[in-house]
Amino acid sequence: MATIAIGADDAATEMKNIVKSHLQAKGIDVKDFSHDVVDNDQIYPDIAFHLATAISEGKFERGILLCGTGIGMAIVANKVPGVRAAQCHDVYSAERARKSNNAQIMTMGARVIGPELAKSLVDAWLESEFESGRSGPKVERISYYEHQAHQGS
Repeated sequence: MATIAIGADDAATEMKNIVKSHLQAKGIDVKDFSHDVVDNDQIYPDIAFHLATAISEGKFERGILLCGTGIGMAIVANKVPGVRAAQCHDVYSAERARKSNNAQIMTMGARVIGPELAKSLVDAWLESEFESGRSGPKVERISYYEHQAHQGS
């Protein structure tokens, strides 16, 4: 697997370190966009935007964002054209994020789930691939509406 981008704010630094170590133990390279690595005062919108932009530019195939709930990171990442970020809180949602929605980014909340569940979600998400059959036209429609929204701006 190619390098995975990861990013976390101060609410999720500990969880990010656990997930990062988990990925590295699997032999996966990790590029860290987190506030504690870039050594500045970035807040979650900055981290999510920079990571999602790197995904949209093709620098990374997939990314993982962590904050207190995972909600804010997903909202910001989904503002970047071409990016589909999904908040995951159980194995089924992690699988469906990829299989049904072709999400390049998963978000998780360090205040919502524990470390072992986070590792299980990451594994399920990484092992899942997009199933374009019935889901293909739906993801194409998402891209269509995204394009429509950006034409108006």
